Amino acid sequence: MAEALYHPALGYYTRVGAAPFGASGDFYTATQVQPVFGRLIARLARQLREERFFDWGAGAESMRPFFADYTAIDARRGEWPNRFRGFVFANELFDALPVDVFVRRGDEWIERRVGLSGQRFVWKEERAASHAQLEWLDRFGPEEEDAIAEVNLTSKKMLCSLAARMESGWLLAIDYGVTRRELVRFPEGTLMSYRRHLASGEVLDEPGDRDITAHVNFDALRSAATECGFREERFETLASLLLRVGESDAFAFALNAPEPMATGLRTQLKTLLYGMGETFRAVLWRKE
Repeated sequence: MAEALYHPALGYYTRVGAAPFGASGDFYTATQVQPVFGRLIARLARQLREERFFDWGAGAESMRPFFADYTAIDARRGEWPNRFRGFVFANELFDALPVDVFVRRGDEWIERRVGLSGQRFVWKEERAASHAQLEWLDRFGPEEEDAIAEVNLTSKKMLCSLAARMESGWLLAIDYGVTRRELVRFPEGTLMSYRRHLASGEVLDEPGDRDITAHVNFDALRSAATECGFREERFETLASLLLRVGESDAFAFALNAPEPMATGLRTQLKTLLYGMGETFRAVLWRKE
């Protein structure tokens, strides 16, 4: 997954000419629903009294018009200032991080690795989980026999690296995902690929030409953030977050435009609240 997405020359996100977002790409992110989404996030940052904005996730740069003090942070390298304060926005960041895949066989977790059969990549069950992976699976993985689960140990490393440099401020993560209790709905795991807005479970096909994602395990992510020094303020649906931000004036500030532009803004808001709003979740943490 790391090679398919982030290889310097051939990776889905990193190759020359990569354009994964929007109608001509393979998927949309919330940041493509502009300018309504940007106005809402900007208001939230102002409500939290933060002027400095760090964009750490999918579609970075698309939020730039809404902030006077804006910095885009490379999703993988995470090159933060040595010491800083501000509002960090992790939009659809964690679902695109490489994961390790395991299947439960009796009381043991076996790793599924990528092998070659003829000219095709295939799954091969090869080795038992390491201590760190097994600890993660015991805490956050499914309990059903033959269940497949994705382990993400990178998120915690990235969160702790951020926390070590962040003096104070806020971190908002928006992503799609599940809690441990909800994993029963995904006995085959959540790893998926996307091509031309069509989802497929064949994640080993066309490496470098397909997006590959795994649902965020929010129990694991929230635990990692707490262990790294963040204090959780809210965990809710994206719709709930946006309703709180816009309720004071019934979204008038976000929809303020002459017709016919206002009609388009109302459509964007509807997409955010009813299309993405119940599918995506938001976690707001504070660093003090």
